[in-house]
Amino acid sequence: MPSACVLIRASAGRYKEVFEAVRNLKGVVKIFPVLGRFDIVVDVEAESYSDLASLVRRIGRIGGVAFTETLVEMEVV
Repeated sequence: MPSACVLIRASAGRYKEVFEAVRNLKGVVKIFPVLGRFDIVVDVEAESYSDLASLVRRIGRIGGVAFTETLVEMEVV
């Protein structure tokens, strides 16, 4: 099952809105706020890489998401 870590920066004043919208998406395994260059970290899983890509694109289109960076798992060690 493909998984990834999605780093999200929210637009000013829209952190809570983004957090709630992302938290309710199918495929979100874990979500938590962080300090630093990003505001939210999301661990996601999907049935296929195609589904994973769709989920990441959906996150990027949420209102209030300024930008994302996605770290896709390469292999389980």
